[in-house]
Amino acid sequence: MTTARRQLIDPESTPFYHVINRCVRRAFLCGEDALSGRSYEHRRGWIVDKIRQLSSIFCIDICAYAVMSNHYHLVLKIDLVAQKALSPFEVIERWTKLFYGNPVAAKFLKGENLSEGERILVDGLISDWQERLGSISWFMRCLNEEIARKANREDGCKGVFWEGRFKSQALLDEQALLACMMYVDLNPIRAGIADSLQASDYTSIQERIADIAEPAPLTASLKPLLPFDGAAINAEQSGIPFHFADYLELIDWTGRAVRDDKRGFIASTRPKLLQALGISDDAWITSAKEFRRQYSGISGRWDAMCAMKAKCGGKWCRGKQQSEAIHPH
Repeated sequence: MTTARRQLIDPESTPFYHVINRCVRRAFLCGEDALSGRSYEHRRGWIVDKIRQLSSIFCIDICAYAVMSNHYHLVLKIDLVAQKALSPFEVIERWTKLFYGNPVAAKFLKGENLSEGERILVDGLISDWQERLGSISWFMRCLNEEIARKANREDGCKGVFWEGRFKSQALLDEQALLACMMYVDLNPIRAGIADSLQASDYTSIQERIADIAEPAPLTASLKPLLPFDGAAINAEQSGIPFHFADYLELIDWTGRAVRDDKRGFIASTRPKLLQALGISDDAWITSAKEFRRQYSGISGRWDAMCAMKAKCGGKWCRGKQQSEAIHPH
């Protein structure tokens, strides 16, 4: 039986989640349709721009993304600290950037006197909106609804654009996060539409590499990708818990390893991250190729996966062998 979305997403268990959404009937979202000759390449930019805009409004950070021809992947982090720290004014200002809001909330923002009933109403609205600003479900709703409307308007049609609600995977630990980010960033290479990280258009790894060469100017309306802060101690860590240099080394090595025509060029020495985690080369390559199929809605250390599944009311997890392969200790 399908597990309820509110049980699959539990920020207290982990802030990191992998989400996927696909077009209905696997139609073209972006790219060029060989049958009709139409190009939908510009739609990739719609998605990248929208997730960056929504990240600036929601208390949700973007760790990785890849926009493909008929689906997209995101690795998201819920920032509970930032969500709980929002003031009532910040909650209303952020929410009204997405929706019309409420006349009583508008009065509150202007500093006008409110009756007791209006104060109760505003308090309830602020509580609901603050919770939603840390919700992946609301984040995805805002993303998918706008993209569907724009695509249908461009195509001159109505109806369902997305295959269904987004699918999510909870990433319970560093190994799961690392394997999933690698899987997402390497999607264009695995699909054969790019032959290098720099050529992997509309991916977070291409954006991060480009930003090293020429940092993009920051704007108030767009929040940067979640940074790597592997040097920080655990108590103070707020970003991705690895060094970016190590991540680049590992993803370059992994990308060469998963391509059949590059296997003869794999270096004999393993990257530092794999050595530190004690993960075998074969287990890592299998994970990089088949991450999504190896697990169901949860990925991480096996005992943590079982604990979260039990917390959700389930009795069985998929992926024990794969989990133990990339969590050897």
